[in-house]
Amino acid sequence: MDTIYAAVVGILIAIFIFGLKTGVGCGFSSIRKRDVLILATGYFVISVILGSLVGLVDESYLEGIAGLGMTLHVLIALILIAVGIYTQKKWICGHDVSKKTFLVISVPCPVCLTALFVSCMLLASSLEISGWKVGVIVGIVFFLSVVSSTWVFKSMRKTPEDLGTAMMFLGIFYLMGAMIVPAYIKAKQLNISTIEGGGLDIVPLVVISLFILGGFAFNYMRGQ
Repeated sequence: MDTIYAAVVGILIAIFIFGLKTGVGCGFSSIRKRDVLILATGYFVISVILGSLVGLVDESYLEGIAGLGMTLHVLIALILIAVGIYTQKKWICGHDVSKKTFLVISVPCPVCLTALFVSCMLLASSLEISGWKVGVIVGIVFFLSVVSSTWVFKSMRKTPEDLGTAMMFLGIFYLMGAMIVPAYIKAKQLNISTIEGGGLDIVPLVVISLFILGGFAFNYMRGQ
């Protein structure tokens, strides 16, 4: 029972953190509070719909989507980087385009929708309750994540230039994931011995953590 509770809490925390991506886009852009609430409500409705589909969608479709996962990551990464550069350049030239470009980072993408659906599936199997109820739970967590993180990021009083930086950083993060995850899965499939691969389990986390710290350091030096 404790394991089930731990799994449920872990999934909900992951959903909350996943909602921070949307919060970054809303918080660093110049959109109004009403637009934030509309977007957060949209995520809630989508979560309920996806939860209602649990048990109705053949898992073979998910396997097909998973097969395109890395391709989608690379495509989304390139779009984020390109739009991030565009947002920064326009802001430097005196034009605020963040009300439009924030959609690239905040609007649900195929990767986001797949992650939400898988989260609903995992919670439904763990809690053994109907899919739509799981969708409501996921939707509430995502709604709170978007609204609260947007409020925090808005309080930082960042500019659309910072939105562009965040988009480029997230795009590079996606590219790193597209490179690390396949190599990690391949290594696990090769049944590397415990002695040789004991530290492999933390390699992706270490690399990503270092990359994140490097990004913050770079952003700090830029500010100086």
